[in-house]
Amino acid sequence: MLDRQVAPPVQPLASVTLPAADVFSLPNGARLHVLRNDAQPVIRLQLVFNAGKWYEPAAGVSLLTARMLLEGTSTRTARQIADEVAFYGASLECEQGFDRATLTLYCLSRHLEKLLPLVVDVVTEATFPESELEQLKMRTIQNVRIERQKTSYLAAERFSQNLYGATFPYGLIFDENAFQTVQASEVKKFYATNYKLGSCEIFLCGDVSNQHQDLILKMLGEGPKSLIAIEENVIKATSGPLLDYVTVADSLQSSLRIGRLWPSPTHSDTHQMQVLVKVLGGYFGSRLMKNIREDKGFTYGIYASIGPREHATSFVIGADVNAASTSSAIQEVHHELRRLQEDLIPSDELQTVKNYMAGKFANELSTVFEQCDKYKSIVFLNLPTTYYTDFLDQIRSVNAHTLQQLAQHYLTPDAMIEVIAGPTR
Repeated sequence: MLDRQVAPPVQPLASVTLPAADVFSLPNGARLHVLRNDAQPVIRLQLVFNAGKWYEPAAGVSLLTARMLLEGTSTRTARQIADEVAFYGASLECEQGFDRATLTLYCLSRHLEKLLPLVVDVVTEATFPESELEQLKMRTIQNVRIERQKTSYLAAERFSQNLYGATFPYGLIFDENAFQTVQASEVKKFYATNYKLGSCEIFLCGDVSNQHQDLILKMLGEGPKSLIAIEENVIKATSGPLLDYVTVADSLQSSLRIGRLWPSPTHSDTHQMQVLVKVLGGYFGSRLMKNIREDKGFTYGIYASIGPREHATSFVIGADVNAASTSSAIQEVHHELRRLQEDLIPSDELQTVKNYMAGKFANELSTVFEQCDKYKSIVFLNLPTTYYTDFLDQIRSVNAHTLQQLAQHYLTPDAMIEVIAGPTR
């Protein structure tokens, strides 16, 4: 009889290899990456442009361009775009990030041919009507004003500024006055320069047939090659003050951000460092959660994470705590950092974390869309093709002595940038 009081044995995860993508160079200079899986009759098409915050000539231009992309073209109004997408049960949106902007279409595979003309229209014929632009600026400013009433937003904002430097694109603070002065002409110029089909990376995944592939080659690959060079910023991240406080009058809580610049994912120790951070605060059973949430009751949740981007990588510990417990919470964070430097991680704890990381990784590859997301990281972060295979091998083999050495090198409390947003002291 099955004894339900005994946990089933944990089986080691076998080697995992991402499906190979078929890569095609299109006549106009773009690249098409195709990952096939016919488990469901669904396709995701993504056009990724050098149009994130990193590339904008003035603050706010990349955000406005991405959010205005579906507000009308020379042949369709915003309502017509929305109605056409809805008619086919599809989804179309454009998201702007720190490095890239991504136009994403989800649809049934049989509808791709009908929707591709709309995608091309949006990418090549967007009009950016001024009335909608002004409304978008107003809504964005109002949203930021609301967010800036929250200690968590203010702590994260100031932390980014101090971590990367006030002039580094990742550290720029939202400037309401500068944002308000952005003109439609600036948005249109950025669109014309940075949303060129010939300079984008195209990712097509799902139930993809040869006919679908030929459609993409024909509709997104024709035309002249992009001759406009995208200027790269050459500035480097330069960290600001180590200790900083943002006053939020009458707040009942404080928000903490503690961290530092971190080695890039191409670093030889990157996978071992992920294990170290996971032990510290990367899952519900982590040391920070057990100490500061379960034992001390200072917070509902605390985390430690690594944030890789194309031009800089960060390590950050974050939590919202009762204002009266702010100093004690920070002391406990420092205590956990020093414990990793001074004491070896017990073998049972380390094995639990290894099992958790391997299982979570396998779960993150359950759909072709998630597999494509992993593949995109390899493309944009310039990672080796064996990156994820190496990840599993190295988290299995890493030992407590190696993690202690890494902690001694990277987790010194006095080397961390600390930002607190909370009530008047």
